[in-house]
Amino acid sequence: MPRSKWRRRGLAATLCGALSVGASLAHAAPAEAPSPAVSPERAKADRLAAQLVGQMTTDEKVEQLLNTAPAIPRLGIPAYNWWTESLHGALGALPTTNFPEPIGLAASFDPALVHDVAGAIGSQVRGLHVLARNTGRMGRIGTGLDTWSPNINIFRDPRWGRGQETYGEDPFLTARMGVAFVEGVQGPNPDLPQVVATPKHFAVHSGPESTRHGANVFVSRHDLEDTYLPAFRAAITEGRAGSVMCAYNRIDGQPACASDLLLKDHLRGAWNFDGYVVSDCDAVKDISDHHKYAPDAATAVAAAMRAGVDNECNGATLTDTDGVADRYREALRRGLISPAEVDLALVRLFSARLRAGDLPGVRTPEAALAAPTSVMTPAHEALALAAGEKSLVLLKNDGLLPLKPDLRIAVIGPLGDATRVLRGNYSSALSAPPISVVEGLRRAMPSAQVVYAPFGASFTDGDRVPTTALRTPDGKSGLLARYYNTVEPPPRRFAPGTFGEAVAKMRYAEKPVVTRVEADVAARSLDLATVSDHHRVVWTGFLVPPESGTYRLGLTGFNGELKFDGKPFADLRKAGWGSLPTLKTISLEKGRKYPIEVVSESHALSGVDLVWKRISTDPAGDLKAAAAQADVLVAVVGLTSDLEAEESPVEIPGFKGGDKTTLDLPADQQALLEQAKALGKPLVVVTMNGSPLNLSWAKDNASAILEAWYPGQAGGLAIANVLSGKTNPAGRLPLTFYRSVDDLPPFGDYAMAGRTYRYFEGTPVYPFGYGLSYTRFEYQPLKVEPATGGAGKGLRVTTSVRNVGARVGDEVAQLYLDFPDTPGVPRLALRGFQRITLKPGETRAVTFALSSRDLSSVDLDGARRVATGRYRVSVGSGQPGDDTPSQSAAFVVDEAVGLPK
Repeated sequence: MPRSKWRRRGLAATLCGALSVGASLAHAAPAEAPSPAVSPERAKADRLAAQLVGQMTTDEKVEQLLNTAPAIPRLGIPAYNWWTESLHGALGALPTTNFPEPIGLAASFDPALVHDVAGAIGSQVRGLHVLARNTGRMGRIGTGLDTWSPNINIFRDPRWGRGQETYGEDPFLTARMGVAFVEGVQGPNPDLPQVVATPKHFAVHSGPESTRHGANVFVSRHDLEDTYLPAFRAAITEGRAGSVMCAYNRIDGQPACASDLLLKDHLRGAWNFDGYVVSDCDAVKDISDHHKYAPDAATAVAAAMRAGVDNECNGATLTDTDGVADRYREALRRGLISPAEVDLALVRLFSARLRAGDLPGVRTPEAALAAPTSVMTPAHEALALAAGEKSLVLLKNDGLLPLKPDLRIAVIGPLGDATRVLRGNYSSALSAPPISVVEGLRRAMPSAQVVYAPFGASFTDGDRVPTTALRTPDGKSGLLARYYNTVEPPPRRFAPGTFGEAVAKMRYAEKPVVTRVEADVAARSLDLATVSDHHRVVWTGFLVPPESGTYRLGLTGFNGELKFDGKPFADLRKAGWGSLPTLKTISLEKGRKYPIEVVSESHALSGVDLVWKRISTDPAGDLKAAAAQADVLVAVVGLTSDLEAEESPVEIPGFKGGDKTTLDLPADQQALLEQAKALGKPLVVVTMNGSPLNLSWAKDNASAILEAWYPGQAGGLAIANVLSGKTNPAGRLPLTFYRSVDDLPPFGDYAMAGRTYRYFEGTPVYPFGYGLSYTRFEYQPLKVEPATGGAGKGLRVTTSVRNVGARVGDEVAQLYLDFPDTPGVPRLALRGFQRITLKPGETRAVTFALSSRDLSSVDLDGARRVATGRYRVSVGSGQPGDDTPSQSAAFVVDEAVGLPK
């Protein structure tokens, strides 16, 4: 509903004289530990929310429990969709800034950077909300003032396809990065959040993707408290996240979204969480459908609500299916849930909307602002480049790097000119023009000769066709887009099971409602107030290749068709979500204008892209020819987030259902590296991936290795700046890089024994915390000062770090603890880190203040305490003993200190 309408109705006025539901809610709340003092803003929001909920009918209330909350015009409440994603960049109707994938942000070991990135994301989410207000599209995904981020699950196994979304394998690092993101996106006052953060997926959730809807994960009390909960605890108690998302799987027999252990004992009880809980999408449905924990749908929603779930994401809302809220009506009718429990959930939800500014009364709503034409700023774009540079990890360098400025460089490998790979998953196709590695090298090294030798056809192929290769019918850059609404207005909701049939019968007007030039093929309709949620869009124009050669051309996404040169070429009308691009191989001539037409229908959802890839018909020959004219080879290899992914239908060698089945590079890429090595030229290997790869061959054979992750829109330039020496790398691995899955326990086993640097007994290819620089650092002996009352109460560790190299650089000082030898303690544990910048010859004191919780470990029964005995603390460039500079000292704890959950 447009703002002018809902504001004229006077929401504040409707609150006057309403019945307070506070008394009825008091007995419904679960037993909690004493809560901290409530701020005036929170108290006012809770009071207004209770008054507002008190005026709703039962039918109005139950509809508000879903992720798509409809408008209530008589109360002046606009529609709201809680489904907003911004894992490492906002997703919406306008171009937004694409930052590195979270695993890359973790590699920066820089919480201040993550805080700034999250702050930028939050401001863009608010801009997209304002746009939705002005276009009347508030019911759609990506328009709310909350975000389902960050993902702070522990990346315990390198096979997991969604591990790229996390901050790595270590609970301490994940906690620090998670808190930084929460505080950055919410802003300085969590009671008046810029955007409500939603740490996910609570908890004990990290694959396999193929079993996530039905898996029953058993976890020891030790591993629960030691590994799986610390980051969530920090995000709630320190970061004060306003929301939490519960996971799909069961934990010890109970679904995560109906878990007394997680939602009652820990979240609401021990941690005093007073925000709202949202389910992962269809996780409540899974309680009955897949877990069989509840006998029917009404019992499933009751189990979730009684455990503490306030808002349900349901996949049926994607197709505007009617009747989804009937399960709550039935649960109320049968007495499975009480009206007070429904009211309690709604007060939490409306309090959040009030405090974020979606509703008036607590803070000034922003709907009066003009609709933004852009939500990006030059500062955000600069931050994306800086974040990309800080995420890069130099793993090997025999002296070849930095590259000399006038070299002849041959870039090889399928990802050398790729752009889609930069974005990672959960990212908007609409961002600043992406910069590939070959383009980045040309910008960073203007005196060098940089050529690209195309690779053969590969599963990683499929980059968005840029606007520079597209022309409208009248010769402008881009394509002409025409939007056609349906002849008959579609229903607001569809009866269950009728959506497909209703969509098939829809007919579209002959005259477009909007005609405009767009940069390329992409879903942009949410910025158009006159375009229906159900519409057809037709892009027409010409494809104009910049180079002659062999290309793979087609579409990615779903529900689209491509005509090329007047003939049908690609059809995605039956493609499933997450499928690889549909590509055909053709020969194209430089500068020739090839007529194209792309047609797509949007029915609440849309998503189609025109993609291509220039390939070689003789990759071995082209490699040999390029190497003959080059001084150095830069091989850009790795994966894409379409291969390692969320619950994907892709099944190809090395990948199944979104997860990996091997740690090896794809076979064609490994063959390329071996062919390149045989040519005798120095070889630099750049890897892009969201998870650990087996880099043992590259470690033995390449001159240099740079781990680049999925580095964001400016990733190619960030890589080039490091390779050229404009930027001194300082990233560190947030993961252990193993040699083989054979070195690990079974994927579905959630026990931590044998996993991650803390419990792995083998020898990794590269260890957690590892990373090199173009300069060198030295550490002075440690000074260890116990707190008053003994070391168990806290500890201060101080050292000095000196840059003994010839250039300025960042150092990541890492503090690790080695615990007394008692059952359950890790081999080693990170308990502090600081990223600092030092000039050549500069020395700086670095101090770590460790609390009792930092010094604690968890016993086999799950109790956290600072145990008595002898400890060793180490501070250095990486783990002690990994051939990086480090200093160690011992201290003794004489008196044990117990800690709460």
